[in-house]
Amino acid sequence: MRGKILTVTAAAACVVAAGLGHGSNASAAVVAHSSAARGGLPAAAAALAAPGAAQIPALPAAGPGDPDTTVTFGINVGELSMTAPSSAAIGAGDPGTTIAGALGAVTVTDVRAALDATWTATASSTAWTTGGGTPAETIPAGDVTYTAGALTASTGTATFAPQAPFALSGAPHDTVITTAITGNNTATWDPTLTVAVPPAAVGGVYAGTISQSVA
Repeated sequence: MRGKILTVTAAAACVVAAGLGHGSNASAAVVAHSSAARGGLPAAAAALAAPGAAQIPALPAAGPGDPDTTVTFGINVGELSMTAPSSAAIGAGDPGTTIAGALGAVTVTDVRAALDATWTATASSTAWTTGGGTPAETIPAGDVTYTAGALTASTGTATFAPQAPFALSGAPHDTVITTAITGNNTATWDPTLTVAVPPAAVGGVYAGTISQSVA
């Protein structure tokens, strides 16, 4: 194995000599050739290092590493809110019949930018009265049914679940439950109100208040 290494080195020295031509440089290379042949690699290396001999360029010094920059930015966080019509007229009917009409668009806007969040919308109602609001001029809240129905629009990543129709009362009742929320979302529905008019109802325009909220 050593003989093969010396032969290759000596040949390399001959190539250097041929490239340098006449004069002291060539002589130094020839000495390197001769030394490599007689004494091996150390002698050849010493000859190449002599003044005037061909020099192997040094590798550049290692520079600093590529710089890293830490970058930050923020995602704004908002609130959960609801909008609904300020008033609605759903029609008229005779005693002992039903009156049904649309309440108008109810929209929940969720800009909390939350992960795995939820929200629940609810509705409650006062009784409906006319005239002086006497018992004969009052229709109980429970005689009106709230039907959320299917959503008319929605955005975002979430599972929206409108609830089944229910009789209104003074206590809040779930209308739409939303789960598995990721990021911002919106939901809109147009609930139907159905009034079961009592047979003994007194004529007049009845008014009541439906309160809706989301949390």
